[in-house]
Amino acid sequence: MSRRRRRRGGSIPEVVVYAAEGCHLCERARAQLEALRAELGFELREVDVAGDPELEARYREWLPVVEIDGERAFVYHVDDDAFRRKVAQAAASRRTL
Repeated sequence: MSRRRRRRGGSIPEVVVYAAEGCHLCERARAQLEALRAELGFELREVDVAGDPELEARYREWLPVVEIDGERAFVYHVDDDAFRRKVAQAAASRRTL
């Protein structure tokens, strides 16, 4: 069974960042995503992996992990231009569903 989340209606992509407290790369990614959200208008959800054994096992060595509509898009660093392209592709894909 796939763990992929069902996409919500509308054309606004959901971005999820998996992070942990004290992770300097996570802090940088959060700041970038906040700035990009102001520009692009996507939904942003943050998930702290600390204390959840399943999330720790899945994400800890890759933090931060950024997913766009349930698809892993970035680990360690977020490239702003690539992020813009991926969000635009996700939004276009949602409009055709």
